[in-house]
Amino acid sequence: MEHLRVISGSANRSLAEEIAKTLKIKLTPIEFKRFSDGELYVRILESVRGADVFVIQPTSPDANLNLMELLITIDAIKRSSPKRITALMPYYGYARQDRKNKPREPITAKLVAKLLEAAGVNRVITIDLHVAQVQGFFDIHSDNLDLIPICVEHILRRKLDHLVFVAPDVGGAPRARFVAKVLHAPIAIIDKRRSEGSGKVIVENIIGEIKGKTCIMVDDMIDTAGTITEAASLLKRKGAKEVYVYATHAVLSGSAIDKLKKSQIKEIVLTNTIEIPKSKRIKKIKIISVAPLLSEIIKRSHDGTPMGVFYENMYKRLGKIMKKC
Repeated sequence: MEHLRVISGSANRSLAEEIAKTLKIKLTPIEFKRFSDGELYVRILESVRGADVFVIQPTSPDANLNLMELLITIDAIKRSSPKRITALMPYYGYARQDRKNKPREPITAKLVAKLLEAAGVNRVITIDLHVAQVQGFFDIHSDNLDLIPICVEHILRRKLDHLVFVAPDVGGAPRARFVAKVLHAPIAIIDKRRSEGSGKVIVENIIGEIKGKTCIMVDDMIDTAGTITEAASLLKRKGAKEVYVYATHAVLSGSAIDKLKKSQIKEIVLTNTIEIPKSKRIKKIKIISVAPLLSEIIKRSHDGTPMGVFYENMYKRLGKIMKKC
């Protein structure tokens, strides 16, 4: 581990510290400043010459500020003669702008990929991209990690019965189907539409049987929480026994917390890919740390050993837990 360096941006310092503790190393010190006009300044305070450098920085809200900080940090490292730079972005901001829906729209997810490459990064690691094809926007090495084994293990240890996995929209069906397949459970899909004119999301129908079932909605993120809370209400009206939510990224913008407090959701399980402030940690929210997974991929990437073996071992462990259940 002599030539390994882990640098934290300011977006999720607590996650970076947890990763460093797991790896039994210290974070490389870095200086951040903002000038009076808002410009950012970054300086690496220790030598990274010849080192394998990992920069941990989700581009979570404020997405623009955190993205710019990441780009400047990468540039500072690049000018310090490292062996390799890996941008570890637990949350990839702008991933929802992955295609043109209307004339004259940008594809910002692609633009962000090009900015990272131009800054000098050699590899990008993300978690649970909003759409998997964003990974193809990079012309450098990129890995998109899924958290399905971690979520499945958490669900198994809850010992819930009569499960049905629910996709909050058609786009989320593959994710729900994958989790359901591991647990040999059925799926259901919420029919979500946007009303003409206002653009307001309306949830009207459920495809699948959910009456008397424990419904687990799975999604990549919770942003404003409008769709997920309306879907939970619909599930309860249609006879669902209980509603749980498993989501990776806790964007939680606007009035999301108020909506979740008042919702029919019994429990919301999120991860710490985005730092969740104490003011938003309501009783319904439980947090799973991704630090063990990211520590493992940093170690394996540095050593040059495959990550697939780690996932195989996780699924084997799940099989043993399922037998006990």
